[in-house]
Amino acid sequence: MGMYRPFTRQHNYFDRGLNDMVYLLPRMFPTPRHDNVGIYQVGSGSAVPFSVLMVDAIPDLHVTGAGSGGQFFPRWTWESVGAETLDLGGEGEVVDDYRRIDNITDASLSRFQAAYGSDWTKDDVFYCCYGLLHSPDYRATYAADLRKVLPRIPLLTDPGDARAFADAGRRLSELHLGYESVEPYPLDGLEVDGPTGDAAYDFFAVGAKKMRFGDNGKDRSLLHYNDRMTLSGIPEEAHRYQLGSRSAIEWIIDRYYIKSDKASGIVNDPNDWSREVGDPRYILDLIARIVAVSMNTMEAVDGLPPLAIRDEQK
Repeated sequence: MGMYRPFTRQHNYFDRGLNDMVYLLPRMFPTPRHDNVGIYQVGSGSAVPFSVLMVDAIPDLHVTGAGSGGQFFPRWTWESVGAETLDLGGEGEVVDDYRRIDNITDASLSRFQAAYGSDWTKDDVFYCCYGLLHSPDYRATYAADLRKVLPRIPLLTDPGDARAFADAGRRLSELHLGYESVEPYPLDGLEVDGPTGDAAYDFFAVGAKKMRFGDNGKDRSLLHYNDRMTLSGIPEEAHRYQLGSRSAIEWIIDRYYIKSDKASGIVNDPNDWSREVGDPRYILDLIARIVAVSMNTMEAVDGLPPLAIRDEQK
């Protein structure tokens, strides 16, 4: 399984005989049985604004669109037991002949514990980074650097602030990884009586035209889903959650419509996914779920403490 674009999962062929460039991904997702999570970030020098997204599937190079070739920072690396490897070391858990190596080093943990307290864990370090990378203050302070180099994670003045960033990062991770199970936002038009059985898939299907906002795109509180359904009541606040050059809602609009490739004739029909997961309403409810994810994301981001960096880290 791969994450092609934000909140858009797709099956992918992942095999060295089929893929020209796989980079280090086989060490991050060696087989479907070896789980991982990580932070995808818009790459330095990209044409789109900086953003990050936690994903738990093989990320496309351009998760946030063309011109945004990014990088992926996994929580773990999987090392084949007994084979010639990078010799990553460690005594991690072994699952189906692969050893799981923690990418948060002991030295990094010691640095955070010295700054914030001995109760900090490697997970706390990981989620603190995710929370900090969402901070508007951080993005503004290091805007020039983020366009040229990888993010740097400074130590903060107040251990309480650091804990707040870690807690927020954990909450954001839960939202962004679990977007398919988030309670849908109560949009008007979401509760619609449709047919049952196989006919429901056609009723709730998206068409060859993209979903569109009302009043020729001027009214972003209203979304024309298909010829039969319109959703309204989308809060303006939800559009503040941006991933690259689009809001999360706009990413769903951009990907969930029937598209034919002129050169190959291949048809990409997202309604097939609804059938695969056995849910005729999958795409309709996904819109409402992403609205909820967007609202909760911005609530968490707005609740982050001001960025106060230790003098020696400035």
